[in-house]
Formats: sequence, C-alpha cells, structure tokens
Amino acid sequence: MNRSDLINAVKNETDLSRRDAEKIVNTFFDSISDALANGERVEIRGFGSFTVKEYKPYVGRNPKTGDQIEVPPKKLPFFKVGKELKEKVDNN
Repeated sequence: MNRSDLINAVKNETDLSRRDAEKIVNTFFDSISDALANGERVEIRGFGSFTVKEYKPYVGRNPKTGDQIEVPPKKLPFFKVGKELKEKVDNN
C-alpha cells in the first residue's frame, strides 16, 4: 500500500472527498515527521511507536579502497511494532 492507496481507503471509508482525505493523510504524516524532527516519540496504541535513535561517530572503511573514513554522528527514525499489530500479522 502506498500513500495514494491510503488516501483512497480513507476516502472510501469516510465518504469524504479525495481532497479532504488527502489533507487528512498528509496532516497525519506531517505531524509524525515534525514530532520526530523535534526529537519527540510518537506512539500509536495497537500499531507501534516511532522514536529517533542517535548513533555515535565511528571509524569506518571504504569497501572499495579499504581507506579509513570518519563517519559523523547521525540520528535516524526507528519504528517498533506494537503487540496487537505483531499478533495480527502473525495470525494471517
């Protein structure tokens, strides 16, 4: 399922116009993105939680040349699946 499929599902389930369904879906994803960008945790009960993991800098290797390179610290979004979703996927 992609964003367009999700918009169509919201439209069909709620009898909203496609434009209104698109606003809802975009607002939902923008809110999650903004919260993560601000370092906040997002939890959706029954689905899972989104957090930001911080990775320390380290010395890596260029696989092509074997040279050592400094990898800077970074932050990446991380999703942890919720119990209900895990069970639903496992039982289907």
